[in-house]
Amino acid sequence: MNRQQRYSITRYSTMKYRTRCMLSFLLLAACFFPAGLYAQKDTTAKKKTTTIDITSSYKPVLRNAVKINFSATHLAADTTVPALTYTIPAQNLFYAYQPVPLRPLALELDTNLNLGIRNYVKVGYGNFSTPYVDAGFSFGDGKKFLANVYANYISSKGKLLYQDYSRLHVKAAGSYFLPKNEVYASVDIRMHENFLYGYDTALYKYTRKDVRQQFQDFAVKAGIRNTITGEYGINYNPSLLVSNFTNVNKLVETSALLSVPVEKQFGEVFTFKVEGRADITAYSTKDVFPNVKLNNNVFSVAPALLFSTPRLSIHGGLVPTWNNGKFVWLPNVYAEAQIADNVFAFQAGWIGRITKNTYRNLSAINPYLKTVTAQLNTKEVEYYGGIKATLGKHFNFNAKAGLVTYTNLPFFINDTATDGKAFVISNETGVRNLRVHGDVSYIQQDKFSVTAGLTFNGYTGMKRNAKAWNTIPMEFTSALRWWAFKQVLLKADFYAFGGGHYLDKGNVSRVFAPGSDFSAGIEFRISRMFAAWLDVNNIFNTKYQRWHNYEVYGLNLLGGVRVSF
Repeated sequence: MNRQQRYSITRYSTMKYRTRCMLSFLLLAACFFPAGLYAQKDTTAKKKTTTIDITSSYKPVLRNAVKINFSATHLAADTTVPALTYTIPAQNLFYAYQPVPLRPLALELDTNLNLGIRNYVKVGYGNFSTPYVDAGFSFGDGKKFLANVYANYISSKGKLLYQDYSRLHVKAAGSYFLPKNEVYASVDIRMHENFLYGYDTALYKYTRKDVRQQFQDFAVKAGIRNTITGEYGINYNPSLLVSNFTNVNKLVETSALLSVPVEKQFGEVFTFKVEGRADITAYSTKDVFPNVKLNNNVFSVAPALLFSTPRLSIHGGLVPTWNNGKFVWLPNVYAEAQIADNVFAFQAGWIGRITKNTYRNLSAINPYLKTVTAQLNTKEVEYYGGIKATLGKHFNFNAKAGLVTYTNLPFFINDTATDGKAFVISNETGVRNLRVHGDVSYIQQDKFSVTAGLTFNGYTGMKRNAKAWNTIPMEFTSALRWWAFKQVLLKADFYAFGGGHYLDKGNVSRVFAPGSDFSAGIEFRISRMFAAWLDVNNIFNTKYQRWHNYEVYGLNLLGGVRVSF
């Protein structure tokens, strides 16, 4: 209360007191005044009117309203525990082991890990007179331009007559990066020489030139793909591959593969894809009488619609295909459903494909193949189902079973009409294969990994062949990589297969003996620049045969140094 307010209140109280006193006096006077008038009444006096004026300075004043102050109430404490869900990917920096076809000579020797340096040269030497060279070089900054050059060479001389081979591979690949696209190209050169030594040397006498298989493959590829999706949301990656494959003085095969894939995403769950492919091959022979010339062309268009969510993905499509002028529909439908995030998933599919049986593709499977006079492509349709699981951060499991139907599946059989050293093709018009596959892996970052895979094949329903000649009913692969110490890498590989059937002279069906191959190696990093390595292949020294009459090398060692810079 300020001074002015106190003054106003005091003044108001004084005026109120004075007013009460004056009113009391007037009331008292009014009581006695009529009596006095009555006692002294003068009848002769003239009658008068008396007026009383009361003056007061009081004025009612409203008091100022008191301002209401609100006191804030404390918020109630939030005791709810938030559910924080983290999706942590498995620490898998090694790719799952991909088995390579088992060759009837020495196994693949170079399986060491890259030390992380852009340029390296690796050299070594082993028994069976085996020189080995492997090198890799990188150029460019990776932003505007990037190029890689790889080269490797290996050769060996076995204990049997003409049990020799050599392989040379040189590849250069580069990319030029535009603001929204990447232009890429590659040149691939391969030279592979081996000999048809699978014959009875006591009965037949051949010169080195008579049994030589000398393959040369020259391939060029170029393409362009977008690195940034444009305003229409379209991604594309057209490419062209041209190859020239020869078996010196025997045949020439030229192929061109044009692929134009395009895709567009609609919203967040739908994607439309379409890919056009033109695979053209011209083939001619030089040692067949009469020599043959033929074309093997496959054209296809593959539209598909993809529905994808974190728990479910469905790929639905059809592939109309023209196989050497014959039209066929191929299914392309598969799906995967996640039961728990990154833990368990079901998968199923109905897919089809055309496999071109060019001499280039067939000789990559069996290098002892005789010159072919016809090319029939294989139509394959598969129904499959399976499960995938990820347990913890490191353990992965996959199992799949499927029924595969083949049309014109090539079987390799020994040319029993002659000396049996070369293989010819026997096409089967209809084959069914009940295929079961499972693989497991334990991967801990880039320090330790163990992978294993098992496949069963059951071929039935043949019409032109009594057995599925030279196929593998059971195959097991496994691999181990372990950085035991910071500078020491240990590795091991084990391969085993069950014996299939082969056709011997007199059209007698026989069964292969099962085979196995165990290999191990070590790499010791001496410094950042130098490392020493050693590979020991076929440790058990087994002389198994993947192809009839072609015995593999026994125990072989290969070691050397690696320089990285």
